[in-house]
Amino acid sequence: MGGDSPNQVAKPAGAVFLSYASQDSEAATQICEALRSAGIEVWFDKSELRGGDRWDHQIREQINTCRLFIPVISANTESRDEGYFRREWGLAVDRTRNMAAKKAFLLPVVIDGTPETGSSVPEQFQQIQWTRLLSGQTPPAFTARVAALLSPPATAAVSGSKLEPEIVPPRGRASSHTVWRPIGVLAIALLIIAVWLAWQRLSPSQHVDRAGTAKPQTPITEKSIAVLPFVDMSEKHDQEYFADGMAEEIIDLLAKVPDLHVPARTSSFYFKDKATKVPDIARELSVANVLEGSVRASGNRLRVTAQLVRADTGFHVWSQTYDRELSEIFKVQDDIANAVVQALQITLMGGPLTRAQGGTENLEAYQLYLRGLSASRNNTNDSLLRAQDYFNQAIKLDPAFGLAWVELSRATGLLTDNGALTQKEGYERAREQSLRALQLSPKLAEAHALLSYFHRAYDYDWPAAAAEAASALALDPTNPTALMASGGVASTLGHGEEAIRQQKVALVRDPLFPLLHWYLGYAQYSANRLHDAEVTFRKLLVLAPEFAWTRVYLAKTLLAEGKADAALSVMMQENDDHERWLMLSMAHHAMGRDLEARQELKAYVEKYSATDAYWVAMAYAQRGENDRAFQWLDRAYQQRDSSLPEITGEHLFKPIDTDPRFKVFLRKMRLPD
Repeated sequence: MGGDSPNQVAKPAGAVFLSYASQDSEAATQICEALRSAGIEVWFDKSELRGGDRWDHQIREQINTCRLFIPVISANTESRDEGYFRREWGLAVDRTRNMAAKKAFLLPVVIDGTPETGSSVPEQFQQIQWTRLLSGQTPPAFTARVAALLSPPATAAVSGSKLEPEIVPPRGRASSHTVWRPIGVLAIALLIIAVWLAWQRLSPSQHVDRAGTAKPQTPITEKSIAVLPFVDMSEKHDQEYFADGMAEEIIDLLAKVPDLHVPARTSSFYFKDKATKVPDIARELSVANVLEGSVRASGNRLRVTAQLVRADTGFHVWSQTYDRELSEIFKVQDDIANAVVQALQITLMGGPLTRAQGGTENLEAYQLYLRGLSASRNNTNDSLLRAQDYFNQAIKLDPAFGLAWVELSRATGLLTDNGALTQKEGYERAREQSLRALQLSPKLAEAHALLSYFHRAYDYDWPAAAAEAASALALDPTNPTALMASGGVASTLGHGEEAIRQQKVALVRDPLFPLLHWYLGYAQYSANRLHDAEVTFRKLLVLAPEFAWTRVYLAKTLLAEGKADAALSVMMQENDDHERWLMLSMAHHAMGRDLEARQELKAYVEKYSATDAYWVAMAYAQRGENDRAFQWLDRAYQQRDSSLPEITGEHLFKPIDTDPRFKVFLRKMRLPD
């Protein structure tokens, strides 16, 4: 209500109190009319603001006797530090203090993109899953749910638990995962939902692009789900790594379900801390359902809430709260994944989902592993060194923790790529760590994929790299890391179209993973699909503006297309000296500004010759200085430069590819000429 007065009506036990800011009266009216059309009594009025003790007493009485309290949350309520709706919210919260924890009373509704985290609402509202009714549009599914909640017996785990209200089963009749409702109401609710969903499927599905033009949306399978990052609800908000780990483990479990489309972690987590609406997330990830949740860890106790939401209607398909000992974290993850599979009506031929090889039962080791994962995501040398420390601590507690060995290997490889370790020291150590993981857990696809990369980037052993990539894909055919590794080998061996195909398959699983977009652009560049490569790298700059080496490869593509001015413009926007200096030299040479080009190349050689011999060779090749180009290629070979496997598709080596020494060098690399 929030400034608008209530109707002067009788107060049946099943009435709903609708509380809203006056600026949201239009949206609140739509919600009210939808509920009333289903025979639900709503205390709501759009008449002028009334004041005085009598009016205030009436508001208090109605809040104290209504069956459900629906606060309407929006940008308008966020912008107002004061308002009568805030008094109504406070009265409703006060009433919950005398209620049983399972009683359904609060049902927050948000009518725009206002995020739950950090919103200016009572804490009790944030402990309950919000329903999004954009602009007040109220689907029959929501009306049916309210009707079910108003029908006795209606005690639900709402106040104090961040999940969808659930009816408590009669004692001795059902497990904690089942929901009981009176047969008549349930039948009506299911009928309404079925009609609504059928209408949604038959209606033309459209979305609006940035230009405002409606265009058909890519078909989305019903058996698809995105698992969003779980919210850290701990008192100190210091358990984010634990909440992220919970979501990641559930993604990994669900990814094993045949015919279920589950975007990988990178894409699902792309929207973390972004005020993106659930329907928009679902459209970007091409899924029909979204799993949200929260984690509250305190001492040895753990509370996890999860809710499965139908993205196009906002209907809550399933929800549950788990109050457990912290030691039961693995069982909670399994329970949530299996409940989601059941809710999506998927039959598992092999029985309930079980976690993959390589895990641990040691809770302390698992928590250290999660901390390591959180640190490694930043991909800076400092964060990777911290990640290594966490993984080593986890392995010390459980030497058989295969996944910790895999992530330790990945962190070591990244540190090597970043120049923190020499290639000999870094890649050989990383290889040993991956091999140890496979000794412990032979079915770890990620370990095979990492070995494929080390064989390609350091050993120049293409058959071994291809074999390890094939082993990874045999274990997990849609694993993005495995597909990237296999596609990288294909590019190196000159199988450009196959490399492009594999990167595109990987993008279906992980559509917002920046590294995948980079690999696709590289594959297109190597296959002489220059226009496509330019489009991909420009898209990557929008997706991840600071992703390393994007501007370098876009500039190379533009130079290969004969667009030297555009290449220079791109590199002038690069903040990293390492990347900017070399490509500026090549762009200036292509533009005929040779004095600048020589000065920039000289500066680059003085600073980076110990690690970047391949790139120096490329610059001399572009200039047509063959002798120097081959001298630096030999040095790159001796350095085991990890960029050298890209030479087969590198357009900037074309000025020297007719020199007989070029074919000799390719044969030394065991590459096709």
